[in-house]
Amino acid sequence: MIIIGEKINGSIPSMGKAIAERNEKRIRSMAKKQAAAGADYLDCCASVNENEAETMRWMIGLIEESCDTPICIDSPNPHVLAEVIADCKVPGVVNSVSGEGDKIETIFPVIANTPWKVVALLCDDTGIPKSAADRIRVLDRIMADADRYGIKHDRILIDPLVEMLCTSEDGIAMLLEVIGYIKEHYPQVHIVCAVSNISFNLPYRKIINEAFTVLAMNAGMDAAVMDPLNRDLRGIIYATEALRGNDFYCMDYIGAFREGIFGPVEEETK
Repeated sequence: MIIIGEKINGSIPSMGKAIAERNEKRIRSMAKKQAAAGADYLDCCASVNENEAETMRWMIGLIEESCDTPICIDSPNPHVLAEVIADCKVPGVVNSVSGEGDKIETIFPVIANTPWKVVALLCDDTGIPKSAADRIRVLDRIMADADRYGIKHDRILIDPLVEMLCTSEDGIAMLLEVIGYIKEHYPQVHIVCAVSNISFNLPYRKIINEAFTVLAMNAGMDAAVMDPLNRDLRGIIYATEALRGNDFYCMDYIGAFREGIFGPVEEETK
């Protein structure tokens, strides 16, 4: 499972405050914590209306000074992403492109001959498609463009777009249908989901997030934008990999438990 640590994102109120106040200590600390928890990439999203590229450069510098974990540069503005790629010392993930506007034409030429990975969202200028068939139509277009630019499929992380369960007409059946199509037709592509999106506006969200993670992994999700500091969710991921037969003799599960990545935290004795 590819883990993209979600915590350095200005849309999170506490992190947005830290970014606005240029709180370097807060950002460095969160980078170190997520890296120590085993995140494969660290999301870096400024979520500001002005001077976004400048703010992203500042954040990238702090993250890279704090740890060696590659960065997932994150912005809805493809021109900002194309501008700050050169500020990263090592290749990471571009988040994101989609069928909207000129996003593909802006990002794909920049990363075509590099090791950078890219997240692709299954939406276009009409918005978020409401049917599996329409999301698959966007998917096929994105993959055709990737082939045109010579971007190998294993560098692409498709986001099928997780929406709120409480406003969904068909639960996650449509999402699982899309994931199944991706696995069948583009087997080398990674499938990434923003796990916490499923539980917005529901009580005790962690239970929904955990149940969704198991279902999505069983369907084929192999990457997640999530909180790597969530020990219960990390444990569920290791357990699900073992139950699906992807962990030889449960060695990864056992090793992660011994390393303290998940499991009970021993209380200090008085």
